[in-house]
Amino acid sequence: MAKKENEQKFQFALGKQNYILLAIGFVIIIVGFLLMMGGRSEDPTVFNEEIYSFRRITLAPIIVLFGFFFEIFAIMKKPKLEE
Repeated sequence: MAKKENEQKFQFALGKQNYILLAIGFVIIIVGFLLMMGGRSEDPTVFNEEIYSFRRITLAPIIVLFGFFFEIFAIMKKPKLEE
């Protein structure tokens, strides 16, 4: 009986909600990198202007940065105390 009283409950550094937010942030970062893909030319001697599209140059890096900031928020958010 004394053994049970002395045992401490194992706790993770972050709460369940933090891990869910981390997963969401990871998905946002992956989406940003997927938006950067493409723009290659079928013929290597011909230049394709599609590589400089708004999606690849502006939108995708903004989404990736948002994902990284979201990850920082997810780590820094205080977990709710459960009694």
